[in-house]
Amino acid sequence: MNREAFEKKAALRRMIWSKMESMEVVTAPRPCYGKIPGFVGLHSATQRIIKTEAFRTATTIYTTPDVSTRLLREEALRHGKKLVISIPGLRGYILLDPAVFKASEIRYVSSMKGAVRRGEKIPFLENIKIDLVVLGSVAVNNDGARLGRGDGLYDLEYAILRETYSITAATPIVTLVHDTQIINEPIPMLIHDVPVDMIASPSGLIRVSSGKYKKPPGIFWEMLQIDFIKSTGILRKLFGIS
Repeated sequence: MNREAFEKKAALRRMIWSKMESMEVVTAPRPCYGKIPGFVGLHSATQRIIKTEAFRTATTIYTTPDVSTRLLREEALRHGKKLVISIPGLRGYILLDPAVFKASEIRYVSSMKGAVRRGEKIPFLENIKIDLVVLGSVAVNNDGARLGRGDGLYDLEYAILRETYSITAATPIVTLVHDTQIINEPIPMLIHDVPVDMIASPSGLIRVSSGKYKKPPGIFWEMLQIDFIKSTGILRKLFGIS
């Protein structure tokens, strides 16, 4: 990775985490350093996504397993939408079908603890079309540039969805953040970094129209270590290692 970009991203993450902690806008678990933060006002941000056409017309929604996406997972199930949740560490997915659960169970199964216990675990996505992607973020800007935790796994998860034809470049990507996570300065974006189409915060919904950043078309294999590919089931299968 470009060293300058790496250092700039790290500095921006530290700034956001420190600012959110000092302003007391972070929810548990705390401290938020090294995490995708939950935040005060998450309900309002979630409602802004629910009102979009992208959410209303979606049949199946993909979300990362963050505190900031839990409420949206619950609302999606209550609206009759199927959920695909990534299991941390590229260890597969959890599929939640609202038809399987009682209304009284929805809140529990929308939590990661409940999803793991009650959802259907699938190692690889096949013949599943995803209509909306929800990514957790540490920081974003109005151009749609996005900053994750720093391990690059959410960008890789997106690339895997492209490789399995579960999504296309036209599939909307949204994120939920506190207003303090929306910054005015540039965020370095490399070829594998995933931009967002919509940013929902407690104070509003930003629809990114600049088209400044292209979405990665798939996995850039040359950027991955062969040992990492061999040790990760999903990558091993896509790479063609038996």
